[in-house]
Amino acid sequence: MFEPFASASPDKAADYRRKIVTLEELLRIAGEVRKAEGSARKTFVLCHGCFDIVHPGHIRYLEFARTQGDILVVSITADAAIEKGDERPYIPQELRAENLAALELVQYVLVDPNPTAGPLIHAFRPDVYIKGQEYATNKDPRFLAERQEVESYGGRVIFSSGDVVFSSTRLGEAVTQANGLAMRRLSLVCRRHGVDRRSLSGFLDAIPGKRVLVFGDTVVHRYVLCDATDIATESPMMTLTELENRDYLGAAATVAMQAAVLGAKTLLVTGIGEDGYSERAMVALTEAGVQVRAIRPRPELAVKTRFLVDDRKMLRVDRVAVRPLDSVGERRALELLAEHATDADVAIVVDSGLGLITPGIMQHLAGELRRRLPIIAGGTAEARGNLQELRQFDLLCTSERKLRMAMNDFAGGLSSLAYRVLQDTQACQMLVTLAKRGMVTFDRRSHDPQSPAWSDRLRSEHLPSFAHQAVDSLGCSETILTIAALALACGASLMQAAYLTSAAAAMQIAALGLVAVRSEDVRGWLERRPEMTGSSEGESDRAQEPTRKPRQEHALTSV
Repeated sequence: MFEPFASASPDKAADYRRKIVTLEELLRIAGEVRKAEGSARKTFVLCHGCFDIVHPGHIRYLEFARTQGDILVVSITADAAIEKGDERPYIPQELRAENLAALELVQYVLVDPNPTAGPLIHAFRPDVYIKGQEYATNKDPRFLAERQEVESYGGRVIFSSGDVVFSSTRLGEAVTQANGLAMRRLSLVCRRHGVDRRSLSGFLDAIPGKRVLVFGDTVVHRYVLCDATDIATESPMMTLTELENRDYLGAAATVAMQAAVLGAKTLLVTGIGEDGYSERAMVALTEAGVQVRAIRPRPELAVKTRFLVDDRKMLRVDRVAVRPLDSVGERRALELLAEHATDADVAIVVDSGLGLITPGIMQHLAGELRRRLPIIAGGTAEARGNLQELRQFDLLCTSERKLRMAMNDFAGGLSSLAYRVLQDTQACQMLVTLAKRGMVTFDRRSHDPQSPAWSDRLRSEHLPSFAHQAVDSLGCSETILTIAALALACGASLMQAAYLTSAAAAMQIAALGLVAVRSEDVRGWLERRPEMTGSSEGESDRAQEPTRKPRQEHALTSV
């Protein structure tokens, strides 16, 4: 891999970039060239591929292609159409195009949004189409369709010798973190999707006053902070001395309180119990500015107790009563949702698998209530929730682990799993978190179910994790769901929403317990991000970290 403009003059760099053309420009050029007759008529040669990291094998392949005609055109697959792992391509399409344009033997470079060269071949009709020698006996139906298209108008498919073979994947693993490549890639991704400080701050400014309807169970997360003192005498087990208890509201209550902290007018329809925890939860939610409409399907709140030594979680004990709503409770939930759906700008559903989310309620959410709500977003809490019950939502948020568990597929490609879930649920968009590897966005090419593009291949983009210190991930999935839904309600694109959620998650994960993220915290963080200023190289590690942890007094109120 090389930097094509590192030593080039500005004029030379501009010449390189002029070789990067759109399909319309390429067709116009080809039309002019093909007007010549006889020996003056020049032939076009097409090479197509990813060209993620240009290595000696690529150079020899292109040198061979150049000898097969007069004008060499190289088309590269756009980032969104590449399926080579969650973090591929390593090099963004803009830089991949510039790398190829810097080669003198290449006359034109085109970024192709399609997953195969078939549509380009149909429109451009190259005289010669070059593929590697490994395709000579390849039965891949995608290549066979390309070959048939070339031969249909009298073109030729020629296979190169392929005498030097390198792996872009292995090369990429060695250089992804070198020389600021990751930051440069992030800067280009942000620029491509309109992710900048002004737009993101504008979305944060628009959240106060938005009306949010949250539906789901409330649970309690209890942290028992301990000191490891000894080994018990009656058995070889650790003895812990209890130091302090901290209780936080979780699941749908986390979503409601996070929305309220950001200034949204929040109403929570939730399932609680009749015990002391439930009454204290009602008080805490009200004090946080959340309107609560309670349904009481069970005698007590679910409590999940974690025992910690320092910041390390040693054990979790759950007291959970799964009790589906009866017909009376279901009717009451539907009445509350119908009453407040018309006034809401966005609805957020959290399925904790405790029985509040019933098939009957989900049928109404996908039917009558769907028509009243501008945006519906949903996610699941831990493994109990059923992602595939969240039907016809605008946005689904989940983790790779939950997605694989939902589909019972632990080996398939992530893009394939996302496509299957979106097809099964008829949802429009999805955010999938990858733990330390960040998150991937999946978006349909059309949000109109009647459009042929509705079932096309998904557009996807990878965002790296911004977290430099991971203390506690509890509540991050709920925060991601909340901020993504609010951002979409304020007019953000999926990528703009994903960036905001990644920023918030990076701050939240750096603190112990459920800590709400404030708008001013996010704004301060954006001010220090190098990709927000266009500076992608030479920044200190400190500039890439969150400015500070959210202050504990802004944590989710303990119950």
